[in-house]
Amino acid sequence: MSVNPPVPGKDGDKYIPFADRTGESSVVFFTRDLSEEGMKKIYDRVASVLTGKVAVKLHTGEAEGPNFLPRPWVKELLRERLPEAVIVETNTYYEGSRYTTAAHRKTLEINGWNFCPVDITDEKGVTALPVKGGKWFEEMHVGKSLPTYDSLLVLTHFKGHVMGGFGGSNKNIGIGCADGRIGKKEIHAAEGSDDMWSIAQEELMERMTESTKATVDFFAPRVCFINTMRNMSVDCDCAGAEATPVETPDVGILASLDILAVDSACVDLIYALPENGGKALVKRIESRHGLRQLSYMKELGMGNDRYTLIDIDNGDAVITAAEAVKDIKPGWVPDKYNTFPGRNKLN
Repeated sequence: MSVNPPVPGKDGDKYIPFADRTGESSVVFFTRDLSEEGMKKIYDRVASVLTGKVAVKLHTGEAEGPNFLPRPWVKELLRERLPEAVIVETNTYYEGSRYTTAAHRKTLEINGWNFCPVDITDEKGVTALPVKGGKWFEEMHVGKSLPTYDSLLVLTHFKGHVMGGFGGSNKNIGIGCADGRIGKKEIHAAEGSDDMWSIAQEELMERMTESTKATVDFFAPRVCFINTMRNMSVDCDCAGAEATPVETPDVGILASLDILAVDSACVDLIYALPENGGKALVKRIESRHGLRQLSYMKELGMGNDRYTLIDIDNGDAVITAAEAVKDIKPGWVPDKYNTFPGRNKLN
């Protein structure tokens, strides 16, 4: 860490087209199959790195939230591919339905995450992981039990975020693995400030990303990333039932061993949606300067923002982001997991 006061980067509201990026490329797999089968197919492309005791980091959501990952997808994936895996979560920084461990356990029950063990990793305290090469942190506080796992599957619902602009794998880990009382406060609040949300825009993206780096470095190379582009409200799953109604059309599922590549590909797909179909998310991303998540991951050496997009629906053809979404019509159409009330109490 520099001895000089850190200065946030710039241009978190500026999108860099794929053609203007430089450097090496990583592989990103893509399927349009938004189903249990699609999830298993794409998981199989990246799962070889997972060994030993596997943690699955996903956003289990506020009570009765309408947009988080369909529970049946996760249930079938774990039953057929990872029967010994454990979902890992942390308590929230804000006072909601997951603020205390007791409330969090009740919310997990309401939302149906009771088909496998769920480890609230900060239930019994915190530990610190080193941040290599960071400018804001030398270490990040995470749930105490997180380092007891051998591998990490990052299973992300890609969507917007009220402060981060978008929530991909970077947000899922950076905020979601930081513990609820120390780590999340270190990311969100300036030291000595009475405002718990006093850090925003580029500085928030950088702090979040350094938090992510601590966890990814700990598990590397036994970590992989799956982003599901479905039910993409401009708000995070933290908003629960109060989330802004979805406008952006569903796209598909992406997976990679490179966190920057998979998050970059998801952002590119949003920008490439025909007939300006991604306008709501683009506005949210740029207005929060969320693109700094991507540029800072690249600066920290966390991966590549160039990638080869592999269409696993069509014989592993190499396609562009525009080709991946060319047939998607603007406007969101609910799927079968959105068509009945109280869906989280069923199945």
